[in-house]
Amino acid sequence: MALWIQAQQLQGDALLQMQSLYGQHFPIEVRHYLAQWLEAQPWDAIDLENQQEEFKAKRLLDGLIQELQKKAEHQMGEDGFLLKIKLGHYATQLKSSYDPCPLELVRCVKHILYTEQRLVQEASNASSPGSGPVDGTPQKYQQINQTFEELRVMTQDTENDLRKLQHSQEYFIIQYQESLRIQAQLSSLASIPPAERVQRESGLQSRKSTLEVWLTREANTLQKYRQELAEKHQRTLALLRKQQTVIIDDELIQWKRRQQLAGNGGPSEGGLDILQAWCEKLADMIWQNRQQIRRVEHLTQQLPIPGPTEELLTELNGIVTDIISALVTSTFIIEKQPPQVLKTQTKFSATVRLLVGGKLNVHMNPPQVKATIISEQQAKALLKNENTRNDSSGEILNNNCVMEYHQTTGTLSAHFRTMSLKRIKRSDRRGAESVTEEKFTVLFESQFSVGGNELVFHVKTLSLPVVVIVHGSQDNNATATVLWDNAFSEPGRVPFVVPDKVLWPQLCEALNMKYKSEVQSDRGLSEDNLVFLAQKAFSSSSNNPEDYCNMTISWSQFNRESLPGRNFTFWQWFDGVIELMKKHLKSHWNDGAILGFLNKQQAQDMLMSKPNGTFLLRFSDSEIGGITIAWVAENPNKAGERMVWNLMPFTTKDFSIRSLADRISDLNHLLFLYPNQPKEEVFSRYCTPPNCMHVFSCRQKCHHMTLLLFISAITNPVHDWNDPMLDTEGEFDLEETMDMARQVEEFLRQPMETQWSGQQS
Repeated sequence: MALWIQAQQLQGDALLQMQSLYGQHFPIEVRHYLAQWLEAQPWDAIDLENQQEEFKAKRLLDGLIQELQKKAEHQMGEDGFLLKIKLGHYATQLKSSYDPCPLELVRCVKHILYTEQRLVQEASNASSPGSGPVDGTPQKYQQINQTFEELRVMTQDTENDLRKLQHSQEYFIIQYQESLRIQAQLSSLASIPPAERVQRESGLQSRKSTLEVWLTREANTLQKYRQELAEKHQRTLALLRKQQTVIIDDELIQWKRRQQLAGNGGPSEGGLDILQAWCEKLADMIWQNRQQIRRVEHLTQQLPIPGPTEELLTELNGIVTDIISALVTSTFIIEKQPPQVLKTQTKFSATVRLLVGGKLNVHMNPPQVKATIISEQQAKALLKNENTRNDSSGEILNNNCVMEYHQTTGTLSAHFRTMSLKRIKRSDRRGAESVTEEKFTVLFESQFSVGGNELVFHVKTLSLPVVVIVHGSQDNNATATVLWDNAFSEPGRVPFVVPDKVLWPQLCEALNMKYKSEVQSDRGLSEDNLVFLAQKAFSSSSNNPEDYCNMTISWSQFNRESLPGRNFTFWQWFDGVIELMKKHLKSHWNDGAILGFLNKQQAQDMLMSKPNGTFLLRFSDSEIGGITIAWVAENPNKAGERMVWNLMPFTTKDFSIRSLADRISDLNHLLFLYPNQPKEEVFSRYCTPPNCMHVFSCRQKCHHMTLLLFISAITNPVHDWNDPMLDTEGEFDLEETMDMARQVEEFLRQPMETQWSGQQS
C-alpha cells in the first residue's frame, strides 16, 4: 500500500501518466480499494511466457475477485450502497475479461505496479538529487529526462516557427495573386479609351510597384525564415542523435550486458520498460521533426525561392530518416533469450520485442518474425552485410510467430513458445575444439512498414551464443563454453570472439556468480574457498590470495586439460560440486555446515587440534560431485595416537537413497561438527522424523536396517582396524563393499512383489 500512497502524491505529467494506466481493463477504483492486497501478491514470481504458470495466474484472479466481493459486502450507508454496486460490477467485469486468459491480468498488474514505482522513483530523484535509481546512476537518468524536456521545447519551438512560416507564405501567395491580378488589369487597359486608360494605369502601376517591393522584401524574409527553421531542425536532430546514442549505445547495450550476465546467474536485467519509455519518446520526437521537415519541403515546393535552404532540407530529410531507421533496427531486441545450451529434439521458447512498435503503430499490420539457427561464421558474414540469405545451420520447427500488441502494457512482442531444433549442421572444427565449444546463434528477423508505407524496415537481431548438444552428458562442457562467453565477451565484438586467457580474479567473479545462482544462496565463495580453487587450477600450494591476483588462466586450463592425476577438468570438478549442492545439500551450505573447499591435508590440520569425534565435510578431490566426511579419532593400532579418517565420498546417487543428515545421524563416531557444534544442533531438523519410521513399509524398514548394519560394521570401535576396508592412510577402501551395499539398496527400492517373487519361486 506504501506505493499507492506515494503514487497519489504525483503531480503534473507524472500524475497524468499514472492515471493513463487505468481504464476498463483495470479500473483505478480497484487499485485504490485493494491497494494493500495488490502490492502483497507475488506477481513477479509468475513467468508470463510459461503457459504452465496459468494456474497460478488463475489463483490470483480468483483472489482478486474474492477481495473485491468482500470489499463490496462491507460497504454500508447511502454512499456505501453506490460503491457496493460499483465494486460488484468491477468484479464481474474483471472476471469476464481475464477468466479466459488470466496471464494477461498478471501482465497488466505487473506493468501498472512497475510503472507506478518508476514514476515515484523519478519524482523522488527530481526532488532529492542525492537519491536515485537502484543502479546508482541518478545523474545520468536525470540528464536523460532533462534532455527530453529540452528536445520537447525545441520541437515545440520549430512547430511554432513552422506555423508562422506557413501563415506568412499563405499571405505572400495572396499578395502575389493580387500582383498577377493587377498585371492582368494593366494588360486589359488597351481596350479602353486613352483618357480613362491613363488615369487607371497610373493607379495600377503605383499599386503594382508598391506590391512588387513588398513581395521582394517578403520573399527574402520567407527565405530567411526557412533557413532559420532548417538550422533549428539541424540543431534539434543533432541533439536527438546524441540522446539516441546515450539510450541505444549506452543504456540498451548495458541492459544487454546485464541480460548476458544473468545467463551466468547475475541479477535480473530489469529496466526494459524504462528503456521502452525512452525509446518511445525518441520515436515520437523524431517523427514529429520528420513531419515538420516534410511540411517545410512541401512549402518550398509550393513556393520555390532560390537559395541554400532546399539543399539543407534534403540533407535534413536524410539525417532524420537515418535516425529513425537506427532507432527501429536497434530496438528490435530479444526480451527472453533461447536457452544457451540447446538440446536437439527438445522444446524451447524465446521472446522478441520491438520497443517502438506501439508508438509507431506497427501493430496495425502485425509483422511476422522468423527464427533461424546460424553458425558463428554465418553470423560474422551477416554483420558484414554479406549475402547470407537462406543460409542456416539447422532446422527449427515452429519458427514463425506473429507479433502481438498488449494494450495494457503497450508492448509489441512475439512469443515463440514451442520451437524445437530438429537437426543441426556442424562446421569443421579447429584444432582441439570439441562440439561443445562450437557456438551457434538464433537469428530473428522481420519486415514491416511505418507511416503508411513511407518507410519499410527489415530488422534482425542475434541471440546470445548457443551450444547445441544431442545428449545430456554434453551439458557440463557446453555450460562451460557458455559461462566463459557470457563472462568475458565485450560489447560490439566480432561473433563470438572471447579472450583465450583472463585474470584469475575475473574468473573468480564468474564462478561465484554462477555458484550463488545455482545453489540459490546468499552465501557465496569466500576468499579461502577461492584460494583453494586457485590451488586446484594452478597446481599451487600457496595460501596467499595476493599471489593469484595477477595470474591468468586459459580456456584450456579451465575446461580442456585434465587436472594433474585426474581424468576431469577444473570446470568439470567445480560443476560437479554445484550439481551436488543444488540437488541435495543447499540447506546445509546455507547453514554453514559444509566447509567443502578443503584438501585432505587442510582437513587433517584443522581436525587434529579438536576433540575426538569432531568432523567436517569437504568436497572430494578424486570424484566429481562427491563429498566426504573427515573426522578425528584414536588410532587403534597405536595407543595414545590420534589420526584423521575419511569416508569414501557420497554422491548424488547416495543422497537420493538416504539424506546427508540421516547418514550423519547414523554414524555414532561423529559427535561435533567443526569447530565444536554438537551434530544434533546442526542436522537433527533435517533428519527423517522418528514418527515416520512407524509408517515405513516393510521394504523401507529393511532398507534402513541394512544401512545401519552396514555403517555399524565399518565404524564399530571394536572392529578389527586391520580390515582391508581401511587403507593405510586412514581412507576407507570400500569400493567392493559400497558396490554391494548399493546393490542391496537398489534391490530394496524395488516394489515388494518384485523383491520376493524370486524367493517364493
